[in-house]
Amino acid sequence: MKVASWNVNSIRTRQSQVIDWLKNNPVEVLCLQETKVIDQDFPRLPFEELGYHLYIFGQKAYNGVAIFSQQPMEDVTMGFTSIVGESLTQEFDEQKRVITGIFQGVRIVNLYVPNGSEVGSEKYHYKLRWFKVLKEYLKKILEESTQELCVCGDFNVALEDKDIYDSKRKENHIMASPLEREALRDILTIGLKDGFRKFNDEGGHFSWWDYRTGGFERNRGWRIDHHYLTDKLYEKAISCIIDIAPRKLIKPSDHTPVIVEF
Repeated sequence: MKVASWNVNSIRTRQSQVIDWLKNNPVEVLCLQETKVIDQDFPRLPFEELGYHLYIFGQKAYNGVAIFSQQPMEDVTMGFTSIVGESLTQEFDEQKRVITGIFQGVRIVNLYVPNGSEVGSEKYHYKLRWFKVLKEYLKKILEESTQELCVCGDFNVALEDKDIYDSKRKENHIMASPLEREALRDILTIGLKDGFRKFNDEGGHFSWWDYRTGGFERNRGWRIDHHYLTDKLYEKAISCIIDIAPRKLIKPSDHTPVIVEF
């Protein structure tokens, strides 16, 4: 099956683009980030008419995640709290960034990781604390279930220098600072591997391009959208690609879909 991850930067703005993409790429599961709409205003009908079941965790104007699946999902939960409890999550579920469910025996976790704004800022430290909660959340899931795990989404971290078009002077840049990379690597130690890197170890492959300064036209991109897989699922994976076609459209999202198949 194919699982796609796409930060659409407003589902209502990008609705027709997502519909067209699904018609041409009928993936079994589509994970969206930055939907930017409360649940009751989500444009459900066009996607349900395509045969998808929708699971939504949104908020007004910011954040928001959703999963579309061709068959109903099982054990769908939103946020950290239902898995790790309020004492650990504290304020972290006020922002709608986490949704998970089981599809055909695979647990899929869809994430929109905080950007962090600027190294050293309050939002940056919030991001680092958020990663710590994420690790506990994923550990709890692995301890309590037998399913293989696909953790995907916009991680807002370029894990290696080759994930950035020009890594020079990026050491203290948000999304590439040592503490952010260390936090993500620490999460991966629980038993997760980068699906894209199984098939392509070269640099120059990006999933996000800044709207400013002609980022896409000059291929000044970052690879910050990932699929991380548990061992057995990683071994089963037969492809993981970045589809840049939607980024070429008029008024696109600044991200583009990343699709893993296993």
